[in-house]
Amino acid sequence: MKFFRSLLAKYMLIILLAISIVQISYLGVAIFVLGITKTASGEFSSDVLLESEIEEQWHTEANSIKQASDNTIAEFFQKWQEQYPTASMFWVSEEGNLLTSVNVKEQLPTKWTPAYTTQFIKERYGGNPFTVMAFLGGDVSNGFIVLEISREAFNPPLIKVYDNYGSFLLFGVIAVILFFIVVSLLFFKGIRKRLLHLQEAMEIRDVDGLPIEIHVKKRDEIGQLEHSFNRMVCELRDSKQRQQKEEQLRRELIANLSHDLRTPLTKVRAQSYTISKETLSEEGKQALKAMETSIVNIDALIENLMSYTLLMASKYNFEPKNINVIRFVREHLTTWYPVFERESFTIDIELQAFEPNEWRVDPLWLGRIFDNIFQNVLRHANSGKYIKVTTESTESYRAFLIEDHGQGMKNESNAKGAGIGLSIVDVMVKGMCLEWDINSNHLGTKIIIKNVIQSAKLGK
Repeated sequence: MKFFRSLLAKYMLIILLAISIVQISYLGVAIFVLGITKTASGEFSSDVLLESEIEEQWHTEANSIKQASDNTIAEFFQKWQEQYPTASMFWVSEEGNLLTSVNVKEQLPTKWTPAYTTQFIKERYGGNPFTVMAFLGGDVSNGFIVLEISREAFNPPLIKVYDNYGSFLLFGVIAVILFFIVVSLLFFKGIRKRLLHLQEAMEIRDVDGLPIEIHVKKRDEIGQLEHSFNRMVCELRDSKQRQQKEEQLRRELIANLSHDLRTPLTKVRAQSYTISKETLSEEGKQALKAMETSIVNIDALIENLMSYTLLMASKYNFEPKNINVIRFVREHLTTWYPVFERESFTIDIELQAFEPNEWRVDPLWLGRIFDNIFQNVLRHANSGKYIKVTTESTESYRAFLIEDHGQGMKNESNAKGAGIGLSIVDVMVKGMCLEWDINSNHLGTKIIIKNVIQSAKLGK
């Protein structure tokens, strides 16, 4: 049963019909026409006429007529005409006179001479129509009677139908073939439509971002594929729900850990400040300085971890507005200038005015971006002791460039876990519809923060 519901079974049926469609359609239409003509007029009989049987019957019944008269012959001809409506019959006396005739269409002489009789027999022998001559009562003195039937009457019924309804048969066969072509096209169109519907279901996304389930109408191969697709969607939905629950638990865990870690960190910082008031040896001062540096790094890491979690949950406050970015960056650099000087950095700042100077950004986000980049320079490029902040203007964008002479981001540094800072930069840059690039090698790192001009964006 499963096989007969499959597309393979339907396809094999179409192939078999394609091989035999002409023969089947011809035979079916012929039988249909034959049945109609037989029912309507009774003109054709399903029995095939045999010349030998008719000839034998004609001779037998002619010999049985002993008293030849006009009435007797007329009744005899009437009986045969009822059986063979298209037959023609006539009686020629011994003297050669044409007497009784029935359904004779050709012009016959009223007086038959021996020469004409011989010519008539010669013309009719083996020709058309089929002709049978017999003496009445087996006596030459009574004359002879003639039966003529068109040889088409001896054709099989289907040939008769074709001769009379050939054009109808042709159009009938063409109609059946066209019907088969239409059915085949509808079959493959139905398959194509179901596959396109399945493709659309894969492309359409529900509110949760997953494909939608489709209604399964049939149990063939495509139906099984649709069942598998629906099962996959259900599994994806369950998996996404589990992932969301796990993500929520992870965010809550990070938030709780960040909060819990700040308390002991604050205590450690307070104790280190107390210790710094005491008289310490040079080694003690160096150890205290290293401890304070670690505390600052841990505090920054906790802050970055908390910020990244809020950004991923779309809960980080975002309030964009138009600001003068050149002035903003200058003011922001003043807070970092002493930090880089304390670390003995060479600072190179060249900020040229943009046209226009205003960007639509969130000041807190933009400040956080520069803070994370500068922190990254301190951690990873401290060996180069160099930082450069410049501007760049082209036809397609306005940008800030931050360069250092460190060993590149691929090299190991003492600041573990600092990569989350650049992850926050990436999220914030894209959140404010900006762009950024990083080029890093053993000679240093170059970071570009771009504000692409609207016309350039449309041209991409």
